[in-house]
Amino acid sequence: MFSGIKKEHMATDTGTQQNTIAKGSTITGDIVSDGDFRIEGTIQGNVKTPGKVVIGRTGIIKGTLTSANADIEGKFSGKLILTDTLSLKSTAYVEGEVEVAKLAVEPGATFNATCAMKGAIKELGNGGQRPQQQQQERKEGQSA
Repeated sequence: MFSGIKKEHMATDTGTQQNTIAKGSTITGDIVSDGDFRIEGTIQGNVKTPGKVVIGRTGIIKGTLTSANADIEGKFSGKLILTDTLSLKSTAYVEGEVEVAKLAVEPGATFNATCAMKGAIKELGNGGQRPQQQQQERKEGQSA
């Protein structure tokens, strides 16, 4: 009698849900999640997610953050490892070590960090050739 009724509302996709650490909350320890994060409170520890992390104006992370993307309006201190883009808003304060593929910084942001840009390396102004190849071609052109 009830076999034809499907309960689709019971199934939820945790990968699309956003986790929120509210203002006034303090978490000490490591956090691992498949979902995105919005942080308005304080985290002392490590955060790991394949998604996006937003640190709001009142948000603070002291530790290691590993994710794909991050938008920072608050404070971050520690090691930041992103596979894609770090976006620093004008109110952001970042110190420590940073590894990113892309970096966007608004005027007014504080960025006191060692930064390594990872990802596709593009050589500019030499037609995609290495400098050694260019020098060799110049020498060959001059001797001809």
